[in-house]
Amino acid sequence: MSASKEDVKRRQVIVILEQAALETVKTSKGYQLLNCDDHKGIHKKLNREASQSRPDILHQELMALLDSPLNKAGYLKMYIQSSKGVLVEVSSQMRVPRTYKRFAGLMVQLLHTLKIRSSDGNHTLLNVIKNPVTKYLPANSKKYALSRTGTLVNPWEWVESLPTDEPVVFIFGAMAHGHISKENCNYLDETISISEYPMSGAQAICRLLNGFERHWGIL
Repeated sequence: MSASKEDVKRRQVIVILEQAALETVKTSKGYQLLNCDDHKGIHKKLNREASQSRPDILHQELMALLDSPLNKAGYLKMYIQSSKGVLVEVSSQMRVPRTYKRFAGLMVQLLHTLKIRSSDGNHTLLNVIKNPVTKYLPANSKKYALSRTGTLVNPWEWVESLPTDEPVVFIFGAMAHGHISKENCNYLDETISISEYPMSGAQAICRLLNGFERHWGIL
């Protein structure tokens, strides 16, 4: 069941993927998305850790978000904040390429053209917008970061305890190492953890969104 405009205003779930590795490099094959597998030599030249360049994490997290029933029902709004300060608005109608190679090509195109449109030209699917992300968030919305260092909660019970008539913001890290904290994300209000065990960002997204889907009866 699709959400009405009234429902979306009250129940909107906003997700920000923070510290995403989105950076292009010029190679003998043209411009490519910098990553740890294909560009070890470039990382050495730049004196940087290759493990910091993991755009595949962003790929996995976007698939988890966009494929979710919560998104299909119209309740999800998404942004990407790169480690280089690029802010991207993601349309709920976006269909992420299934393979990493095609995804990387799309991200290179986005970083060079600043916008990706649908094949018919009627919809903007990805759009580089002006910082900061906070100016696009609803006033007084609560902003929660997901991290193993946060307060442990049962995601299903916790979601049920949230106000039903207010939008809520969640911040997931899209990087391989480190945690989202006030130091790298100064707009967050609180940090929570939704499992006793380590898990990928994509798995954490699925687990949290499932809590909303169960609570709101989205199948």
